[in-house]
Amino acid sequence: MLLSALSAPAQTETPAQSETQAKTPAQSETQSQTEESAQKITLEFLNALIEIRRVLQTDLTAGYRGDPAAKNEREIALCYPCFYALLAHRTAHFLYEKGVPVLPRMMSEIAHSRTGIDIHPGAKIGEYFFIDHGTGVVIGETATIGKNVKLYQGVTIGAKSFKANPDGSLVKGVKRHPDILNDVVIYANASVLGGGTVVGNGAVIGGNAWVTHSVPDGVTIPSNYVG
Repeated sequence: MLLSALSAPAQTETPAQSETQAKTPAQSETQSQTEESAQKITLEFLNALIEIRRVLQTDLTAGYRGDPAAKNEREIALCYPCFYALLAHRTAHFLYEKGVPVLPRMMSEIAHSRTGIDIHPGAKIGEYFFIDHGTGVVIGETATIGKNVKLYQGVTIGAKSFKANPDGSLVKGVKRHPDILNDVVIYANASVLGGGTVVGNGAVIGGNAWVTHSVPDGVTIPSNYVG
């Protein structure tokens, strides 16, 4: 339908239609403001690319240090699904923070479809981040992840439950996902859930663990843990 609409021949307007569709002063002002805002965000984005590139370089470094199979950082940049997903995320996150509608989510879902890694553009992710293998990783909108964090395939940084309005619709705009602090490792298929859950600095979460409560600094949660 979209392609049909884009390829449809333009229809000639009658004078009456043109007069009816003429913009009011308020509409013209709104369009002008929208264009000015778009230009401003575009320039800010172009200026931010240097910093985004710097942070992506730390992700390459983390990948090379964290995967003994990696021959060099170029291999990671060209071949690893993690880096593709992070390239999309770090650009999409900037646009999300600027309030750009739809586009950040489109970018994240394109990366999701290509890599199997689902990172909401609202998630805040620190430097030196690496996802080994990557397939099935989910990171929710209100999650925060510190520096030097490593995840394995199948990890979920997700919500535990959702508050509902009286009409049954879900409450939006609230903290739903965990905070992962610095130097954390989370092994394959572990789930860390809930907006009040904090995984402390240097903690390790074992594979297949189900974590819904905060984890102190330096603590190791064993595999298959539930709690």
